[in-house]
Amino acid sequence: MTQTTPTVLWNDSCSLAELTSSIEHGALGATCNPVIVNSVLKQEWDIWKIRIPQIILENPAASEDDIAWKLIEEMSIKAAALLKPVFDREKGRNGRLSIQTDPRLYRDAKRILAQAVHFSELAPNMIVKIPATKAGIEAIEEATYMGISINATVSFTLPQAVEVAEAVERGLKHREKEGKDISTMGPVCTLMVGRLDDWLKVVADKENIIANPEILDWAGVAVMKKAYRIYCERGYRLRLLSAAFRNHLHWSEFIGGNVVISPPWLWQKRYNASDITVENRMDTPVDPKIISELEKKFVDFRRAYDEKGMKAEEFDEFGATVRTLRQFCQATSDLVLKIRDMMLI
Repeated sequence: MTQTTPTVLWNDSCSLAELTSSIEHGALGATCNPVIVNSVLKQEWDIWKIRIPQIILENPAASEDDIAWKLIEEMSIKAAALLKPVFDREKGRNGRLSIQTDPRLYRDAKRILAQAVHFSELAPNMIVKIPATKAGIEAIEEATYMGISINATVSFTLPQAVEVAEAVERGLKHREKEGKDISTMGPVCTLMVGRLDDWLKVVADKENIIANPEILDWAGVAVMKKAYRIYCERGYRLRLLSAAFRNHLHWSEFIGGNVVISPPWLWQKRYNASDITVENRMDTPVDPKIISELEKKFVDFRRAYDEKGMKAEEFDEFGATVRTLRQFCQATSDLVLKIRDMMLI
């Protein structure tokens, strides 16, 4: 895929071991967030059980939260260094480490923006993840205007993808109008395709909806393909990124598109060992019968698949958004608790 199509591979982790291997297989980017940091700590505990106490000693007045974010930043900086040669070669379009703003700030555009500015200064090849919430959309536009490459996250729907693209375009046009450079910026909009599928399965259980089971693995794919078509038609200057992998469709159906696919390393190994052919499927539409059944039986699919299905004011209340923010916020709290346990000894 990385050699024969325009589709780009990023690694959905900042683990140095996994990222090094992924780069060897053609990866051009990576990501970090509190959930990933907790996973990396488990994988690389021999390293971090020594380093975390050092960070605590180096920052005697820092709070538990402060230390947790210094840890996230340090992991991100190390991963960004591995990607710097790619960044230089690709002139900013790829080779970036995607670092996530504090998910607990999802309602506060000013604080999201302040953290985005700080993160963008940690390394030249940082891309900053900002949630596609109402406040996040505002922060995305301003961050783009300031020259920060953004990665919209907590995003599952076509309305969010379009709002993100419009916000990025406004920010880019504002910069251009003032004669500021945009040539090395590389914004993306993530669609967490598997998390939309997850949410509709939750809805089916809650509301006793009987549907052909295979259709629920196509919801995120359908949204991604429709968003891609709209991005191409309108000439938006950012790429879509597929994340939250649950099955091979979240990779195979997007091959051939000018998009980023960002699976965890374990999924990459499964794909490399599979008999799934690498061929252009991005332009192959989802079976209309699948779309029709999803639209008929799931209000939230209609909201996700219709460009006008939600206004920005409704993004924060969408089921997949609430569910994901809860997980991200809990992961942040869990990380802070780990730091507390190491501080209070």
